[in-house]
Amino acid sequence: MNTITLLGNSTMKLSARLFVSRRSGSFLAFSPLKHHTNHHHHHHNIKKIPTFDKNKQIQTQPFKILNFQRVSNNTQKSYRVFGPSFGQTSISPTISRGFFVAASSLASKFRNLSTSVETRVNDTNFERIYVQNGLNVKPLVVERIDKDENIAGGQESVIEEKNLEGVNGVKVETSPRREETDVEKEAWRLLQEAVVMYCGSPVGTVAANDPGDKQPLNYDQVFIRDFVPSALAFLLKGEGEIVRNFLLHTLQLQSWEKTVDCYSPGQGLMPASFKVRSVALDENRFEEVLDPDFGESAIGRVAPVDSGLWWIILLRAYGKITGDYALQERVDVQTGIKLIINLCLADGFDMFPSLLVTDGSCMIDRRMGIHGHPLEIQALFYSALRCSREMLAVNDGSKNLVRAINNRLSALSFHIREYYWVDMKKINEIYRYKTEEYSLDATNKFNIYPEQIPAWLMDWIPEEGGYLIGNLQPAHMDFRFFTLGNLWSIVSSLGTPKQNEAILNLIEAKWDDLVGHMPLKICYPALEYEEWRIITGSDPKNTPWSYHNGGSWPTLLWQFTLACIKMGRLELAQKAVALAEKRLAVDRWPEYYDTRTGKFIGKQSRLFQTWTIAGFLASKMIVEKPEMASLLFWEEDYELLEICVCALSKTGRKKCSRGAAKSQILV
Repeated sequence: MNTITLLGNSTMKLSARLFVSRRSGSFLAFSPLKHHTNHHHHHHNIKKIPTFDKNKQIQTQPFKILNFQRVSNNTQKSYRVFGPSFGQTSISPTISRGFFVAASSLASKFRNLSTSVETRVNDTNFERIYVQNGLNVKPLVVERIDKDENIAGGQESVIEEKNLEGVNGVKVETSPRREETDVEKEAWRLLQEAVVMYCGSPVGTVAANDPGDKQPLNYDQVFIRDFVPSALAFLLKGEGEIVRNFLLHTLQLQSWEKTVDCYSPGQGLMPASFKVRSVALDENRFEEVLDPDFGESAIGRVAPVDSGLWWIILLRAYGKITGDYALQERVDVQTGIKLIINLCLADGFDMFPSLLVTDGSCMIDRRMGIHGHPLEIQALFYSALRCSREMLAVNDGSKNLVRAINNRLSALSFHIREYYWVDMKKINEIYRYKTEEYSLDATNKFNIYPEQIPAWLMDWIPEEGGYLIGNLQPAHMDFRFFTLGNLWSIVSSLGTPKQNEAILNLIEAKWDDLVGHMPLKICYPALEYEEWRIITGSDPKNTPWSYHNGGSWPTLLWQFTLACIKMGRLELAQKAVALAEKRLAVDRWPEYYDTRTGKFIGKQSRLFQTWTIAGFLASKMIVEKPEMASLLFWEEDYELLEICVCALSKTGRKKCSRGAAKSQILV
């Protein structure tokens, strides 16, 4: 019998600065495993809380920490996560006693055998609990995670045969690992030193751990987007506890009320970052609290649109790599997914399926002229929608949302593939555009003026290759090449197979421009002269060929590696990884590099930047075990191409252009 314990207080509400606290080592309001009796009475108000069993009976019992087990094809299996000693063992990246990781085929087979949570999610009592009162505080599910007592330094875990029962009898054996290089050993040491502990448990990694930085600003916080490469590095090494803790704690932060200048953004917004702080209870006692930033403290007060999208993507990756799908099936996690997606799918005035955002709402978090429909957000949005479609339990409460996800996926893929793509042929077509067309059959649908084509592009675009432009709005195309958006379009199959191949062909052809001395340019080319003054507002940090304005960011390496392996271009990834390995440790792991070719360390670059370190480690492991990459990317979904909301219209006014372009889309 699966039992879920929930704790909630619908009247709890914090003002000004928001905190999630755990006192005396406890988990939120739960009593710690070890404490003095007087502390228990004075500082822990343990109430009777409702639990739900598989027969949907509401019961009441004192709080207790439960051992969690799942049943798969009548075979009971226990799941465990590694303890605080993570990073100190030589655990095989594909095997451990509690969590086992196999090839993608094994993972997918096990996913198909996993127990459905339909008995829990279908219960309308849950819907009432999570939706009422605007979801000011989300109930928390706590499970006891057994630490594997047999994992010791220098020893590799062995999977017991009983752990693989019901998975077609597949037996996974450990394989010897090569000796790590000195650069890798240093990187792992630095990554472990960047780990943030919260009441004795790892919950993330700081953005940078530069001992010489006298003013860390918010670099001493745990950022959702920055933690993703760290999470992948830990997961690929077989260490799942820190990732699980991160996912659950950030989920709790999602439920807090967010207010900026007396205005609250929509439900479902994830924080950009959080910090662990110690708060004094009295003269001798302190408690640790999580202090989130939803953008109200950020420079420029930017909204972290990409945080929720990265959270969903990481949640799927955690399940794929560890096999612990029970986490994504939990009711609170399912509700968190729904809140994020509902926020993204909210109706507005926009005429396009792409997500409309302000400037600085993603990795480029300063004014860089990306407001509107930037490619990076669209690629992450598409990925998050595909993840959600995989992870959401389909029932009466979610079927409408799943239908909306399918419709948006179909419309978004068509929109990006058809209107964002440029190559020699497309640029020549734009060059000959007629303007001021008023017709349903218009060729120049967005009224793009041919004079917008920049002079640099005419000479720069190779004959073999192409890319997805950075942004598209009425009468405006941003022809800059944005690396993250293009790479993630490959990873998520937002682009067609031919487009994905052409993007890598362009990167290879323009290697000196996009890679140079250090992979990879965040965008190309840089804004210079009058363009820089007008678009960035004369930003002294985003000067030409620096930071977000044409700087080189080593953290993009892991996404490039993933895209290359998906498209069968392993040699390109190996070339980039080798190039980075020569310099990163010598240069003390900078955040970014400056100049046209990425030759110099960035003028304001933090050293010992965590996602630089983690991106390198994740890339090395993916290159060595390319089969693991298949757990992290998506193949083309041809069913999406057949879905069209135009067919649902009962009037003849809507005319669909999909049929004319289907020959291009299907390749």
